[in-house]
Amino acid sequence: MTSNERPSWDDVFLELARTIASRSACFRRKVGAVIVRDGKYPVSLGYNGAPQHQPNCTEIGFCYRDKHDIRALHQLEKCRAIGSHAESNAIAIAARQGHSTKDCTIYVIGHHTICVQCRGLIANSGINRVVLENEDGERLVFVPSKDWVEHEVDLE
Repeated sequence: MTSNERPSWDDVFLELARTIASRSACFRRKVGAVIVRDGKYPVSLGYNGAPQHQPNCTEIGFCYRDKHDIRALHQLEKCRAIGSHAESNAIAIAARQGHSTKDCTIYVIGHHTICVQCRGLIANSGINRVVLENEDGERLVFVPSKDWVEHEVDLE
């Protein structure tokens, strides 16, 4: 991009998600999410970490899953951030502040895919576009009503 070119809104909000991810208290992965209305108006931000009122991994000084050699995508209930992924936090904060997420876009950065739990929350919140920049720097765009119509167990 030359100095006269302006970044796209997707570029801007993915960069904001990257900045928000830096707030994560997770030792394994820093994930950030930004919910945007009408293509350019931020509604909510979220990052992964322990739910409110609970200590996070940086506060206690270790990751339980690392300490007990629990592999990624296994025994998720043993993660302090379960239910508090960046995507779910952004949706919950929007709800707490009284902001609708219907017909919004969510920008996510910091992991390879959107987990099944967050896919359900995104779909049920009315978000109609998902832009994920995965760990390899690849940008993926999903439309939940078209791309997430089957559950992963039905694809086995």
